Amino acid sequence: MKPNKIPLYILLSIVLLNSIGFSIVLPLLPFLIGKYLPGQQVVVGMSTLLSIYAASTFFAAPVLGALSDRYGRKIILIISLLGSAVGFVLFGIGGSLWVLFLGRLIDGLTAGNISTIFSYISDTTDPKERTKWFGYVGSVMGIGKIGGPALGGLLGSISIALPFYITAFLIFVSALLVHFLLPESLPSYKRTQHVSLNSFNVFSHFNNIFSIKGVAILLSIGMLFYVGLGIFQFNFTLFLKDVYLWTPTLIGSLLTLVGVCEILVRAVLLPRLLKRFPPKQIGIWGLLLLGAGLALILSGVYVHAVILIALAVVFIISGEGLFEPTYTGRLSETVDETQQGKLQGVNQSLQSLTNILVPLAGGVIYYYSAGWLYATATAFILSAIFIYTGRQAGSRLYRW
Repeated sequence: MKPNKIPLYILLSIVLLNSIGFSIVLPLLPFLIGKYLPGQQVVVGMSTLLSIYAASTFFAAPVLGALSDRYGRKIILIISLLGSAVGFVLFGIGGSLWVLFLGRLIDGLTAGNISTIFSYISDTTDPKERTKWFGYVGSVMGIGKIGGPALGGLLGSISIALPFYITAFLIFVSALLVHFLLPESLPSYKRTQHVSLNSFNVFSHFNNIFSIKGVAILLSIGMLFYVGLGIFQFNFTLFLKDVYLWTPTLIGSLLTLVGVCEILVRAVLLPRLLKRFPPKQIGIWGLLLLGAGLALILSGVYVHAVILIALAVVFIISGEGLFEPTYTGRLSETVDETQQGKLQGVNQSLQSLTNILVPLAGGVIYYYSAGWLYATATAFILSAIFIYTGRQAGSRLYRW
């Protein structure tokens, strides 16, 4: 008997609604913050908002993940979505800078939706199918990123607050879909049986997850990947503006290529590769493509050629699309259902840590040299490749 896939398609619909909502407001943040800060301080305000969200997520994600292991995925996903909706309503209300910060704080402290979605997929799929569904989540996010910014710009021309209310509404609808249509994926007999005060200690979850055999080094590879990718994500538009003197229109056109490439790789290419090759091998190819793309940007610092930049984007997004789902899939296989939420929460927390540190350290390096920044990013990915392939070669000594 084949497993029921309807809940997974409902889950993808929820991811799509959220992706559209988040991408609607993305182009408008500088203009919203500009209402409360002078022009030269807007970048500081944006960085602070991002840091507050990332820091909140760092502490909250493992706790929410552990709570989902105890009380089920459904209730935690609803809480997370409602928290995001409240955060975006506060953005729409505005009136003062502290209201925006409060909105990001609430959103960050309830930010367990991605880790809970991954836990849900882990609960309801067998290992051979899991990586494919993780890829589908990323491709659906890519669909949302294509049309969302344009829609946000259109709505923002009517009212700067309107897109934030629209996003809050879409996320609230997502919570309703979870409540009424999505069945619980974790039955009571598979849940952890108690919650203690220690369950709210994020560092105890880190200690517990990192003590599991093979998980620590796998998470380390993931961290190297997220640092290298994070440098590209936070800096690339600034790089195009400063080094290539591109206009917002040109940059927007290239970002559309990012969305299209993300969809094709995760939804079309990855499922076909999984039928013929082991996920570990695909993951290595993904890291190699990502490293090659970052090296192309490094070359583009010294040899100005648009073709280098276009190829770099294709390589980086393809590499991300091949590595991330296979990495998340392999990570999910290291624990049983009773610790999936905690594991995915720790993984999301580590990503939040890179979102705090990469812009700070990367900004300092970029101030001195764009070349050094992308050389650093390439070095992180090369380190991940070295460790990944080393574990492959040493499989008799290590177990994934």
